[in-house]
Amino acid sequence: MAKLKVMCARSMHVAVGDLGQAFARASGHEVTFDFGTVGALEAKLAAGETADVVVLSIPGINKLEKAGAVVHGSRHNVAKTFIALCIREGARKPDFATIESFKRLVEGARAIATSDPAVGGSAGVHLAKAFELAGWAAMMKGKAMPQQTGAEVAKRVVEGKAEFGLTLSGEVASVAGAVIAGPLPQPFGQDTIYCAAVMASSAAKDAAAAFIAALTHPDTVPAWRKAGFEPPHS
Repeated sequence: MAKLKVMCARSMHVAVGDLGQAFARASGHEVTFDFGTVGALEAKLAAGETADVVVLSIPGINKLEKAGAVVHGSRHNVAKTFIALCIREGARKPDFATIESFKRLVEGARAIATSDPAVGGSAGVHLAKAFELAGWAAMMKGKAMPQQTGAEVAKRVVEGKAEFGLTLSGEVASVAGAVIAGPLPQPFGQDTIYCAAVMASSAAKDAAAAFIAALTHPDTVPAWRKAGFEPPHS
């Protein structure tokens, strides 16, 4: 039996962790995980750290493929997430369907929990750029509560420290008392498709490919949806 190391974007830890353990029980392979932000994982890979399977956003996999770091033809899109506005369970859903209504919501908020762009997560980096381009950076400065993880964003909302939170949908689902109100309007919203590939350095390429096949099997869709994700083609 093989020993597999999986480096995976942090927002997928619930679904990939659960599905990975199910794969381990069924196959007999030993699976260990390294979950982190896309930025942190890319830095580890650039420094020479290796794994058998890597699960990143598509641009991250594209970089690895271009560098010859993943096996050609081994990549498969796994799941899709989006930048969501989260609120406390039972709270009235606010109107933020348009840029205008979203701006009014932001202007009227006392505190907004957000993913910290300095950590390197997809949502935090994208939102920081979007707020800057929209001319909202100054408005956000006194309201934003940057958090290290999307789960912490949702927790601040549940605790009442923030009126709402902005983070990836996949990170909200694991926090009791937090619910997704919906996706942000463009250009603040962004879908992120995550992709898995076998690393060229893997000594267990067949087992790694089988792991990816298990993640992308049609029977796993309910597990992905429960964790706040959608099929990549939806």
